[in-house]
Amino acid sequence: MFVETSVWEFIGTMIFVPASLKYLERLWGSMETLKFIVVSVAFSNIIAFGLNWIEFVATRNADLFLYGMEYHGQMALQIAILVAFTQLIPEHQVQVFGFIKTRVKTLPMAYLTLSTVLCIIGFQCPWIVIQFGWFVGWVYLRFYKKHNTDTLGGTVTYGDRSETFSLVSWFPPLLHKPLTHLGNFVYNIATRFHLIPTSTGDVEIGSYNQVPGSARAEAERRRALALKALDQRLANSASPVGGSSSTPIHAPRIPPQAATGPPKPLNIERQKTAGSDASEKGQAGENQ
Repeated sequence: MFVETSVWEFIGTMIFVPASLKYLERLWGSMETLKFIVVSVAFSNIIAFGLNWIEFVATRNADLFLYGMEYHGQMALQIAILVAFTQLIPEHQVQVFGFIKTRVKTLPMAYLTLSTVLCIIGFQCPWIVIQFGWFVGWVYLRFYKKHNTDTLGGTVTYGDRSETFSLVSWFPPLLHKPLTHLGNFVYNIATRFHLIPTSTGDVEIGSYNQVPGSARAEAERRRALALKALDQRLANSASPVGGSSSTPIHAPRIPPQAATGPPKPLNIERQKTAGSDASEKGQAGENQ
């Protein structure tokens, strides 16, 4: 289950998995990280084993579906770690193979797409495990991961019920409506049979509180939304409205009085002096 049968798979696993788990351990703690590993790997392989039995019952080909499928490696753990990174740092930009720049939130679906293509062309083993690892990792982080810290007043919360980590957020808008109906139907059944833990902070009961484990993710999401809104405003201000040419803006005209300003004190003094001289000459003429 954990054994890599290829040198390249082993090298890729040793480069990616230990460093990623160390990062998660700093955020979640050793126990939560260990639970995440066990749940992601164990349940993914159990689902794959159940799928092989269904295929055997349908085809009666035991050599292929019971004895020919050997699931190995850590593909389920790898995709589950990518799902965790999408929850924690979705907008973080990374370089794949040293030259492909992309954001963390696009990596799980790229890996999932590769798995889907390989399964369609006949390589079910071991690539189908990636499908189950993605789903199990998302379900665990969405509903079952426990948070109990002093920042929430000692209350216990489970999972991350934010809209940006919902099931439909992984798929294109064309599939949002049918997936929403299907997800709500399954969620209502699971809640009725108490298969999903509830807490005082669940969004389903109207009082969602941000869990501490995803505080960084919330900051990343808000920063991305702010940047997107700023780009839209800049684009709208740069483009002319309604396709018409922009009207030039003229400077306001200044009235002549405001432009000339108040009379200078020197001219007033000269007028006063001339007036006083004229009056003195008149008085002198009368005296004569």
